[in-house]
Amino acid sequence: MSNPSVVSSWFTLFRIGNSLTGLIGVLFGSLLALGEIPKGEFAHISILHGVSVWAFMCSWNALNDILDVEIDKLNKPNRPIPSGNLSLSNAKIVTAIMMLISVVCLIFAGYISTSIENGFEDWTPSILIWILAILLLINYESSSNYSLKLKDKGLPGNIAISLSIGMVILFGAAGVFNPTHPRVLSLFFIGFSYNLAREIVKDIEDMGGDEGRNTLAMRIGVEKTRLFAWIILFFTMIILLTPFALEIFPPPHLIFVSPGLFTLLLVKRKLAYSEDRNAQLLIKKSLQLTLLGFIISSLI
Repeated sequence: MSNPSVVSSWFTLFRIGNSLTGLIGVLFGSLLALGEIPKGEFAHISILHGVSVWAFMCSWNALNDILDVEIDKLNKPNRPIPSGNLSLSNAKIVTAIMMLISVVCLIFAGYISTSIENGFEDWTPSILIWILAILLLINYESSSNYSLKLKDKGLPGNIAISLSIGMVILFGAAGVFNPTHPRVLSLFFIGFSYNLAREIVKDIEDMGGDEGRNTLAMRIGVEKTRLFAWIILFFTMIILLTPFALEIFPPPHLIFVSPGLFTLLLVKRKLAYSEDRNAQLLIKKSLQLTLLGFIISSLI
C-alpha cells in the first residue's frame, strides 16, 4: 500500500505535469523553427533536448521544495517532504541524479550534432541557453553570498522564473539550429509575459507563508499588485496579436488562439473580486489554450 503513495509523492515533488510541459515546449520550439515535425538527427536531438529540460525542471522543482522545507511545514504541510512521505536526504540524492540526466542528454545531443555538416557550431547556442538556465536556477534558489538571491526579491525572481520558462522554446529551436526564428521569438515573449503575470498573482496567493521574501505585493500592496498583473496581461494580449498583425503567423489562424484570448479576458474579473487562485489558474489555462492554438497553426 505504501508504494503508490511514494510514487505519487515523487510525482508531486517533481511537479511531473509541469515538467512534462517543458518537454512539450522543447518539441514545440523545434516545430516552430522548422515548420514541420523534426526528422532524422533533428528528431534525435529534439528528443534529447526535451528529456534534458524535463529532468532539469524536475530537479529545479525538487530543489525548490528542499530549500523551502521549513516554510512548507507552515504553509504547505502536505507537501512530500514536510509530510514525511519522502526523506530530505533521498530527495537531495534524486534531485542530483535528475540534474545529471539533464547534463548527459545535453552531451549526447551535442555529439549527434557533429554528424551534421557545421552541426556542432550551429548547435552551440543550446549550451549557452542551458548555462543561462543554470545561472538563473542558482541565483534564484541559492541563499549563498555569491547568489543574487532572486527568490527573496519578489519581482526580479518572478522575471527569472518567467525567463527560464520562455527559454524552453528557445532551447527546442536551438536543437534544430534556429533559435532566432521570428515564430520562436514571438512565442518566447508570449510565454514570458504570461508567466510573469501568473508568478506575480501566485505571490499574492502565497503571502501568508512567504516569510523572508520581499514580493511585489508586500512592497506596494495587494490591490496595486493585482492592477500591475492585469497591465502585464493586457500587454500579453497585444504581444499575442502582434505575430498575426505582422503575418509571422497567417492572420486567419488567429481563430485558433481565440479560446486562449477569451479565457485571458476572464482573468480581470477574478482579480477584481480578489479571487487570486482562480485568477492564476485561468492564466495557466489561457496559456495552455494559446499554445495549443499556435501548435495547430504551425502544423497546418
